[in-house]
Amino acid sequence: MSTLLLIVIFTAIGGILSVLAAGVFLLLPEQKRQSLLPHGISFAIGALLTGAFCGLIPHAFEDVAAEDMQMLSATILIGILLFFVLEKLLVWRHCHSHACEAHGEDSHDDHHGHNHHNDHGRRVAGMFIILGDSIHNFVDGVLIGAAFLTDPQLGIVTSLAVTAHEIPQEVGDFAILLHSGYTRGKALFYNMLASLTTVIGGVLAYFSLGDLHHILPYFLTLAASSFIYIAVADLIPSLHQKTDIKTSLQQIGFILAGVVLILVMQTIAHRFEG
Repeated sequence: MSTLLLIVIFTAIGGILSVLAAGVFLLLPEQKRQSLLPHGISFAIGALLTGAFCGLIPHAFEDVAAEDMQMLSATILIGILLFFVLEKLLVWRHCHSHACEAHGEDSHDDHHGHNHHNDHGRRVAGMFIILGDSIHNFVDGVLIGAAFLTDPQLGIVTSLAVTAHEIPQEVGDFAILLHSGYTRGKALFYNMLASLTTVIGGVLAYFSLGDLHHILPYFLTLAASSFIYIAVADLIPSLHQKTDIKTSLQQIGFILAGVVLILVMQTIAHRFEG
């Protein structure tokens, strides 16, 4: 079997399998999902921040020249500002198409305008998680492709390690998309679509690995900035809506669970890759 065919098969299997495993969450009854959803958001915060600061960013800075480190740091800053401006533009466009509290056009019912604005903000967060996940999956595809070009056995092991690492991340992505107002079918569809960028990354790595190698750290830092922005700007503020001790402790516990699980998955992946 050719190396290119192996890359296509294993990048496709890795992406789809992680989404389907996380999609088990969608099979739960509606009432159960609604009760678990806030915990999923807390878990996603821990997973996103850990993935960015303990996975993507360290890998981006690995084996780069000292002069490139400043550029990579600037890319993270630019990425966060870019996502902020993009969200502002989307909200601004929305407010000029519909009455909303931001422009004072809905004085008759401020509460309704506020809820409508919040719903739109959550949907924007869902769009960002799809974009960030697509970039992250693309980079995973590049890494899997590079491993196959080195040794097919190493490629298979790497693809399995990436799948194991992606499952908890995909669970968090599903929680965010459902929180953003997406139906279960659309959440599954968009996650599956984002997973296909793994195949694109693997194929591009096969044909132009030399060129991609130089820009790979910038893809990693851009994905990291996306995850950081989503967690800090969109998800964490939603946790402050409830301030009682019990809920706060639950939020902290599930954030830590997201942190620990991603770290454990990364440790397992590194051992397999080694």
